[in-house]
Amino acid sequence: MRPNDNSSFFLLTGFPGLEAAHHWISTPFFFIYISVLLSNSTLLLLIKEDYNLHEPMYYFLAMLAATDLGLTLTTMPTVLRVLWLDHRETGKVACFSQAYFIHSLAFVESGVLLAMAYDRFIAIRNPLRYTCILTNGQVLKIGLGVLMRGFVSVIPPILPLYFFPYCHSHVLSHAFCLHQDVIKLACADTTFNQLYPVVLVAFIFVLDSLIILFSYVLILKSVLRIASKEERAKTLNTCVSHICCVLVFYVTVIGLSLIHRFGKQVPHIVHLTMSYVYFLFPPLMNPIIYSVKTKQIQSSFLRLFT
Repeated sequence: MRPNDNSSFFLLTGFPGLEAAHHWISTPFFFIYISVLLSNSTLLLLIKEDYNLHEPMYYFLAMLAATDLGLTLTTMPTVLRVLWLDHRETGKVACFSQAYFIHSLAFVESGVLLAMAYDRFIAIRNPLRYTCILTNGQVLKIGLGVLMRGFVSVIPPILPLYFFPYCHSHVLSHAFCLHQDVIKLACADTTFNQLYPVVLVAFIFVLDSLIILFSYVLILKSVLRIASKEERAKTLNTCVSHICCVLVFYVTVIGLSLIHRFGKQVPHIVHLTMSYVYFLFPPLMNPIIYSVKTKQIQSSFLRLFT
């Protein structure tokens, strides 16, 4: 394939073979996107307006909601544009920028879940010093650290994309841009771009999940030392929402990784479906989980809107 530098755009792809049904497929996508935007925005509003929610646990929850909003706003325009208008063209700079924000925010979300695990660890293992350890300044430092890790670590593989020549085929396999899609079209030595993401995923997703697991092992040991069954149940109940969010995020990450790694013979529609589940399911479920399982948020919601 000869490099084709005359083309300054890529072509996004909806659901191949189902183009006639794109208008119908776009309807559930639209309602899911609206639900994600409304639920996460409401959660941010509650935490901002209700003084009772001005605690480290809810500050981290606000970071999670903001990350989910960012991820949704990054993918929503191109997905709906492809499904509604059949407008598939996207400029290279816009495509690379979208890929940068998608991958960065995914790593930020993993970091926020890790920070929330640390919050629960301190609250249960050292409750008397909880407010001394997790001060507002400390929460801010953790938040900035999570943001820096996510946004800086993705620069090395994304930056070369702006300088690579690309071959005749400019067709991407999703309705949004991903690094692993774009790099397949490059007519250059992409060894670094092939290896660096693997190391990065192992360093962030795998390491974060192992640390979260280890923190809950220590939390469980602390809870089992509590004599009263009611107190044990009450203490564990403060972790249920976070555990559910961790499972929702990492199960979808693992599912998508397995499909991409071992699902070479799996129909392309399955790959597409798993990618949409990965990008839509956690942002949709996180605010629902916390709203259902956290009485303080329920009370705050009633106070604000009634």
